[in-house]
Formats: sequence, C-alpha cells, structure tokens
Amino acid sequence: MKEGDIRFVKWLVLVDGTVPLALLVWDQAHHRLGANPQNFLILTTGMMTLIFLTLTMAVTPVRKVFGLNWVIQLRRIFGLYAFFYGCLHFLCFYSLDRAFSISSTLHEIVVRKYIWFGMTALLVMAPLAMTSTNAMIKRLGGKRWRALHRLAYVAAIAGAIHFYMQVKADVRLPLVFIVILAVLLGYRVVNYLRNRQPALAAAK
Repeated sequence: MKEGDIRFVKWLVLVDGTVPLALLVWDQAHHRLGANPQNFLILTTGMMTLIFLTLTMAVTPVRKVFGLNWVIQLRRIFGLYAFFYGCLHFLCFYSLDRAFSISSTLHEIVVRKYIWFGMTALLVMAPLAMTSTNAMIKRLGGKRWRALHRLAYVAAIAGAIHFYMQVKADVRLPLVFIVILAVLLGYRVVNYLRNRQPALAAAK
C-alpha cells in the first residue's frame, strides 16, 4: 500500500474511533439511552475499550498471516483509543454510579472482584499510553519498549474477565471476546514455539 493510502486509512481510523462517543453524546442529549442511561453509558464505554484492545491484539497476527505490514501503523491508534475509552468507562462509573465519591468508589473496588480486573486493565494501559510516542521508544530502547508493551496482553485478559464477571445472566458476548483473545494469544504462543525450535536446534 502506498504511503498516501496508509495516511488516509490512519485518518479514517482516527475519525471512526470518535463515532461511538459522538453517538453516545447525541443519544444522551436526545434522551435515547434507554430506561437506564447510566448503565448504558458505563457498559458501552467498557465495550469500546474491549473492542479496541482486541483490535490492538489482532494487528500482529493479521500482519504476519496476510502479509499486510502496513497495519502495524494502526496499532498505536487502537491502543490509545482503548485507553481513552477505558478512562471514559471509569469516569462514567465514578461520576454516574458513585456520584464522585472517592470513599464509595474505593469501597466498590474492594468488595467487587470484577472491578479488580477492570482496574488492573486500566492501570496496565496507562504506562502503555504514556510510552506510545516515538520519542519514548527511542528513550526506552526497542527491546525494553517491546517488553513493556507486552502488558497489553494482561490488559486484554483482565478486561475480558472483568466483562465476564460483571455480566449476571447472558455471558455469550463476554465469551465471544474471550474466545477471540484466546485465538490471538494462541497464535502468538504457537508462533513463539515455532521460532524457538530452530534456535534450540542450532544451539545443540
């Protein structure tokens, strides 16, 4: 793909990433968020976080399986949107569900195990977002930067568990995310073992 086409795709993804937020703001302004708008906002922002985390995880398999090397340039955008919607998800919970009460929020975090996983995912994404610039890659060095950004796996797994534990009845959608993430992580494990075998054979 030509450089100009790649830039166009990146801008398209940047714009499209704001569409869910724009729709939420529009529906909120027109009172179209259903019988429980607070819950709808919390769930939707959480869903968008998981979607962008999954897209981030899908970049490497798509690049290697289909030979689309240019998709690597979308990973940063996906990751930053995952963190952005994760922050919105927590902000909606903190403001709408906990009424900006720090003590009430901390109490919920302590007593509800599914929130532990959600907070883990958000906290893990924070350093990834802060080190996503080219300047930070140079500062950390490629090897350390790649090691740090493997925490994205932790964020994705914790986010999926958070979603599964939070749902009280129909767990089909959380299971879809879990299966997709299992496939994406499984691909990495298989690829790692496949590449490791020649190295071990050469070392003997």
